[in-house]
Amino acid sequence: MSTPSRASARTRVLVSCGEPSGDLYAGDLVHHLRETTPGLEVFGLGGDRLDAEGGRLLAHVRDLAVVGLLEVAAAPRPPAGGVPLRAGEVDRERPAVAVLVDYADFNLRLARELKRRGVPVVYYVSPQVWAWRRGRLRAIRDRVAHMAVIFPFEEPLYRAAGVPVTFVGHPLVELARPAPDREAFLRSEGLDAGRPVLAVLPGSRRQEVAHNLPPIAGALRLLRQRRPDVQLALAVAPSLDPGLFRRELADLPVARVAGRTHALLSAATAGIVASGTATVEAALMDLPMVVVYRLSP
Repeated sequence: MSTPSRASARTRVLVSCGEPSGDLYAGDLVHHLRETTPGLEVFGLGGDRLDAEGGRLLAHVRDLAVVGLLEVAAAPRPPAGGVPLRAGEVDRERPAVAVLVDYADFNLRLARELKRRGVPVVYYVSPQVWAWRRGRLRAIRDRVAHMAVIFPFEEPLYRAAGVPVTFVGHPLVELARPAPDREAFLRSEGLDAGRPVLAVLPGSRRQEVAHNLPPIAGALRLLRQRRPDVQLALAVAPSLDPGLFRRELADLPVARVAGRTHALLSAATAGIVASGTATVEAALMDLPMVVVYRLSP
């Protein structure tokens, strides 16, 4: 994805990401864009990472994680607790381009409204059209000016569908960094480096945790009966209320690790990991894992 090396005026960019992994990618993207685009103004939907890079947040990913799929630009007003991104705000801000990151059901609807308003859309991190709901390719071809994909096999798929596309590589290859000192990290989290550590990642959204955590907790109880030496370490996503875990894990000795997921994955012996970005992170850390996911009825 090419960017101008100089800008004669301030460049305004709308960014939309709906979950912590997208916020991580968006923050990294904005960090690099600022190096090449002086006067860059960023606003939209994001989280702590985008905020740290100077993005002006209209809503935080934690709001999306709580509410779920929301009415966006086409809605006359957001639902209670919803996303304050409406057509009027897009018209008032007039971004030069919109960068939509992952979160397909939400962002593809937003892309439709942006195209109606003449805002070109770059989509970063493709919906998994190669795995399911391939029909979304039609919507993408109609609404997206350019796809920036992170897996090499996605590029020919989009090109064959008539969608302008560039393979940019997976950002986690650079962003995922192991703990520099395993023993020091484990000590700082109250864990014994001489005993096995099981990393538990039940998901980054409230609904995911609600579905995934009960059977995971049951498995942990069985494991503790057979292997009492195993230490349990729960990675808590920054968008989640720690209270979500108390009821299911109240009877288990679990270390809660916040904001240091990559270090935990690099230091653990094995993992129970909810399907998604976390499985890629675990793979990059060479962590043996059981991948889990439980859907609502």
